[in-house]
Amino acid sequence: MDVDVQVACADAGIPAEQEIQSWVQHAVSESGRLPKGAIDIAVRIVGAAEIQTLNQLYRNKDGATNVLSFPAGAIQGLPETESRTLGDIVICASVVRDEAVRQAKPLADHWAHMLVHGALHLVGFDHGGDKDAAEMEHLEASILGSRGITNPYASTP
Repeated sequence: MDVDVQVACADAGIPAEQEIQSWVQHAVSESGRLPKGAIDIAVRIVGAAEIQTLNQLYRNKDGATNVLSFPAGAIQGLPETESRTLGDIVICASVVRDEAVRQAKPLADHWAHMLVHGALHLVGFDHGGDKDAAEMEHLEASILGSRGITNPYASTP
């Protein structure tokens, strides 16, 4: 699994490229929905203006958000031996930092949560309904817990 990391902003606390890659790979591998064959994922770390534009354009919501995921979908006729793009994860560094402070969480833990959350969206998880949200949150907590991070939903104010 190839995870391409693009950092398009300057902000304190952005994890190292290897850490970002590790969390995304771990989340996809532990999701129970690992696609066959080689996959590519792009992670783009951005500032508030860029994510606000994307949020408005793709979700019709005005304002910066923490993470957006853009699943690529299946490509009909692509041989399984060919690498396929799973999708893109876009994370706003300043929103993640501000949320971590406001929620009194370690910044590295909140980054891990956002990376896991974004990766799970790429493999088809969603949180639109109560049942789907509960399933996704349980899986996120399990994946984070496997690496020693406290359930982010247990302590959210």
